[in-house]
Formats: sequence, C-alpha cells, structure tokens
Amino acid sequence: MDFAYVAYNQERRLVQGKVAATDRDAAAKLLAHNGFQVLSLKSKSKLFSAGTSSMFAQKVKLGEIILFSRQLALLLESGTDIVTALELLQDQTTNKTFRATLGHVANDIRGGTSLSGAMSKHPRVFSPLFHRVLSAGEQGGNLEVVLRNMADFLQRMNETRKKIKSALTYPVVVAIVAVIVVAVLMIFVLPTFTDMYRQLGTELPAATKILISVTDFSTAYGLYILIGLAAIIIGLVVWGRTANGRYMIDKGLLRMPVIGRIILLSELSRAAQTIALLFKAGLPLPEIMVQAKNATSNKVVSEALEEVQRELIRGEGISGPMSRRKVFLPMMVQMVGVGEETGKLDDTLATVAHTYDMESDDRIKGAIDLIQPAMTVIIGIIVAFIAVALVSSMYSMYGQL
Repeated sequence: MDFAYVAYNQERRLVQGKVAATDRDAAAKLLAHNGFQVLSLKSKSKLFSAGTSSMFAQKVKLGEIILFSRQLALLLESGTDIVTALELLQDQTTNKTFRATLGHVANDIRGGTSLSGAMSKHPRVFSPLFHRVLSAGEQGGNLEVVLRNMADFLQRMNETRKKIKSALTYPVVVAIVAVIVVAVLMIFVLPTFTDMYRQLGTELPAATKILISVTDFSTAYGLYILIGLAAIIIGLVVWGRTANGRYMIDKGLLRMPVIGRIILLSELSRAAQTIALLFKAGLPLPEIMVQAKNATSNKVVSEALEEVQRELIRGEGISGPMSRRKVFLPMMVQMVGVGEETGKLDDTLATVAHTYDMESDDRIKGAIDLIQPAMTVIIGIIVAFIAVALVSSMYSMYGQL
C-alpha cells in the first residue's frame, strides 16, 4: 500500500513523496528509521488493482529514459544525493507511469536498496541491460560516467529505430492507398460496367474480358480470400511465437534481398554497441555476451552470440568462435581480434558499430530510392490496364453499334 508523506529530512529540509508499506504504522516506522520527521502521512487509494492499472499505464518512451539518464548524471556530478536527484526528476516528468516508478525507486533506496537493485524491480521501464550496467558503475564508483555512456548508447539505438521507421513509412502508406483504391474499383465501380456489357451482348476486347473475369472472381470469392489471408497472417503470428518459427522467420528475413543485409547490419551494430558499452563499464566477458544476446531481436544472431559465449567460457576467446559463423561479417571478426590483442575491445567495436550504421543508412536510402519508383510503376501498370480495358470496350461497343 502506498502512503503520501510530508516530512523534514535530516538536513531539516521539508520534503514530500510516497512510501510503500503494509499499513500506516509500518510506513511511519520506515520513514523514522531513515531519519524523517513526519508531519503528514496519508494513504493513497487505488481505483484499479495493480494488474488492471498496468494494462492502462502510460508507456515510458525511450527518449524519456535517455533524458533521465543525462539529467541524473548531471545531478550526481553536482553533488546531489541519489534520493534527492530522483525526487527532483520525479517532479519534472509529465509521464505518470515514469513518475510513479521513480517514486518507488527512491523509496527502495531509502530502505537500503541500491539504485540498480531498485530499478531491476521495474523491467517495463528499465531494461535488464540498463540496471546491469548501472550495477557495474556502482561497483566501479563511476556511476555518472556509466549513465552518460548508457544515454549515448540508447540515443544511437533510438536514432537507428527512427531512421528505419521513417524510411518504411512512405512505401507502406503508398501500398495501403493503392490497395484501397484498387479494392474500391474492383468492388464498387467495375461491377456496374460488367453488368452493362453483359446486357448489351457485344464482343469485348481481351483486356476487358480479363478485367471482367477478375472482377467476377473478386466479387464471388472476395470474402473468402480475406478470411484466408487473415487466417494465414494469424497462423504466421502464432507460429512466429514458437522457438522454431521465430528462428525460421528471422533466418528468412536475413536471406531476403536488400532488406536482409540491412537487418543484419542493424543487429551486428547493436551487438557491437552493447559489447563496447559493457566492456567499458567493466563487466566480465561471459556476462557481456549474455547481455548482448538478450539485446538482439533476431533469433539467428542471438543463437550465434550464445554459441560464442559458450566457446568463450572454454577459453577460445571471441574472434575465433565468431570467425566460424557466417552471420558475423569479416570486418567485425577482424576488429574483435584486434581489440582482444590490444585490450581495447570497446574502441574497436565502437568503430565497427559506427561503420555498420553508416552502411545501413546508405542501404536504407538506396532501398527507398528503389522502392518508390518500383511502386509507382506497379500502380501505374494496374491503373493503366483498368483504363485501357474500359476505354477499349467503349470503342468496341461504339463500333459494333
């Protein structure tokens, strides 16, 4: 149960916040134990249960986590203690879910939990990678530096995600509009013309006959086609959630022309950035490979990283196991080998990530430049065929009449 309090802290400053406890007496004892002189303590009623409220909770965006990391690093560098810094950031945020999460984190820290331990209780807001890196920063005494490095890492991930999203927006919108236009023509416009042609009984051109056959088929079996497509999509989604299905789909995506290379570059760049970040934070290599595996979204790359991690434990290093798997490109394998020899694995992998990001951007732009004219040509051919079929049939009727 949550209790809102107003109290004096040990520096005789008036503060307010929330504390979780079983009852009012337990909340008062917890605050007194942490040096607070309580002036007001009220229970906060909950309209929904925890499970229901989580369903309607406002999502915390990645940009908010990035800004929070930078601001927390700045406050800690200025000498502000963690609890006060969290309370200041809690007051500034407009996201209700994030504000409540920061309040819980601050309360856990008052109870003796570390920052990373408190954040680990909120996996929907702070990823396992985030609080694991912070744990390494707490142990190494460089929490501010780790927070800034984490913010930079999340910023690069966010920018890559935005580039891919913006690149796919235009083709998807054009494809949806084209499908809607063709569907309207086939369902509402063309049946009127086909009925008129049948009543006149004239001989029609081949293009018009094809168009009429397609229209009749769509009218008669259109609903069944939509149901079949929906069933196929649902089946693929269900199958994709199984281990084997997810692996086969991700493997197929990597083999696709143009798109497959872009996906592979994005996944390898993310893995390189993750390994560089954790290596700089001081985590051991076996755990680094586990976190890198968890950070990737492609099952093929994930399993390859898991195999590298197992062989790393056996003393074979990283570059050797990577060289035996085709999913890791030669440049990455070579740079990892250089990093292992020089002890600068974070610098070499940061270079790999930057190179792959630039190549991925160039390929995305090239794919968009290729998709746009291709879609225009396809839509133009469909519209031209419909126009030719209608116009040629009219000329044919005029000639026969």
